Amino acid sequence: MAEAPRALTTSRRSGGPVNEVVVPRSTGRAIATSTSVMQLLLVEDDEGDAVLVNSLLEESGVNFQLTHVRSLLEARERLHSGIDCVLLDLGLPDAQGLDALHAILEASESTAVVCLTGLNDEYRAVVAVAAGAQDYLIKGQVDAHLLRRSVQYAIERRHTAIELRALYRAQLQAEEYARLERGLLPHPRVSNPQAITTCYRPGRDAALGGDFYDVVELDDGRLCVLVGDVAGHGPDEAALGVCMRIAWRALVLAGINPDRLLPVLQDILIDERRSEEAFVTAAMAVISSDRRAASIYLAGHPPPLLLDPRPTQLSDDLVGPALGIVPDWYWRPLTVDLDPAWRLMLFTDGLIEGRIGDGPDRLDVDGLINLIAERSGETDSRTLVAELVDKVTKLNGGDPADDVAVVVLSQSDGYHRAEDGR
Repeated sequence: MAEAPRALTTSRRSGGPVNEVVVPRSTGRAIATSTSVMQLLLVEDDEGDAVLVNSLLEESGVNFQLTHVRSLLEARERLHSGIDCVLLDLGLPDAQGLDALHAILEASESTAVVCLTGLNDEYRAVVAVAAGAQDYLIKGQVDAHLLRRSVQYAIERRHTAIELRALYRAQLQAEEYARLERGLLPHPRVSNPQAITTCYRPGRDAALGGDFYDVVELDDGRLCVLVGDVAGHGPDEAALGVCMRIAWRALVLAGINPDRLLPVLQDILIDERRSEEAFVTAAMAVISSDRRAASIYLAGHPPPLLLDPRPTQLSDDLVGPALGIVPDWYWRPLTVDLDPAWRLMLFTDGLIEGRIGDGPDRLDVDGLINLIAERSGETDSRTLVAELVDKVTKLNGGDPADDVAVVVLSQSDGYHRAEDGR
C-alpha cells in the first residue's frame, strides 16, 4: 500500500480528502451539534486504523475537520491551530504510552484527548485516563455512535475541568487577597477604639491595591497614625504595603523618634521592593499626649483634613517626595494646634480622584471638602465616613478606579485618655 500523505485533512462537509481545508470554527463552546464543527487531530501511524476512524466519523453524523498525522512530532506542530480533541494512538514510532500523552497535554492545555489502544493493552489506556486523558477506545470495538459520544464527552469534560481549575485558582487568589488585605488593614492599637473610624473600599476593577493604614497609641499617650499607598495594583504591591505597615508599627512600638520613622521606612522599602520604580506615598500624624497638637509628616501624599469646626485641608508647604524617590531624604513635620474638640481625617487619593459625572472633571480636594461641609457639623465620624464614601461612589458612577482608605481620629467623638495612661 502506498504511504499516505504525512498530513491529511478530511472534512465531512466536503465529502472526501482535501489538502488543508479551512473550516470556520464555532464561536461558542465546542459542543458537537448539527451545526458546530469539531476540529479533530488523529495521531495514528497505522494507515488502516486511520481510514477506519475517518469512516466512522463520516457515519457519526457530526460536522468535523480531521487532520491525520503519523507521529508525535507532527502532532505537536499541529496543536497550535485550535484542535478540540486529539485521538491519540498510544503506540507511536517516536513515543509510547504516557510519554505521548504528556507531550500532547503539555503542548495544549485546553485540548481534550481520547486514547486509542489495542485489546491487549487496555490497562495502559486506563492509566492514561488517570494521567489526564478524557477517555479511551479499544481498536476493533468502536462503532460510529461510540466514537461520536466519546469525542463529544471528552470535549465537554475537558472544558469542565478547565473551568473548575479556573474557579479553584480564583478561590485561591481570593483567599490570598483576603490574607493580604488583612495585613493592609489592621485593628488599631488604641485604648478607645470608638475614637478611631476607618474605611477601605477596593477600586472598580477589584484588583488588590497597596493602600494601607495603621493607628498605634503609645504608653506615653501619644497617638500615631499612618496612611499609605503603594503605586500600582496587584499582589506584589499589596505584599509591599503589608511590609510597610508592619515595619512602621514595629518601629513605632520600638520607640523610634517620629522624625526618623519615614527615613527608616524608606530604607526598608528600597531593600524590599522588586523594582526601582516602586514608590509609596504616605501621610503620618503624631498626636500629642494631651491631644492639643499634631505633627504631620507628608511623603508625596495629600495633606489631612481638619473636619471641625469646618472642614479645612492642612498646609502642603512641607510635603516631601514619596518614599523610594529620593534616598536619604529627611521629612520635616508640620506642627498643628488642635481645638478642644477636633477631628482629623487622613485618606488615600482614591477618595478624591473619582469623576463627578460623565465629563473629565474630578472631585479633587475642594469637592471633597464641600461634601464634608454638608454634613460634618451634625454627623458622627462613622456615619460621616460611610456617607462620604457612598456619595463619592455615586458621583463617580460606580466604585472609583483606585482603592479608597480613610482614617478619622476624633477628640470630639469622646477620646479622653485616663490619667493613669490607659
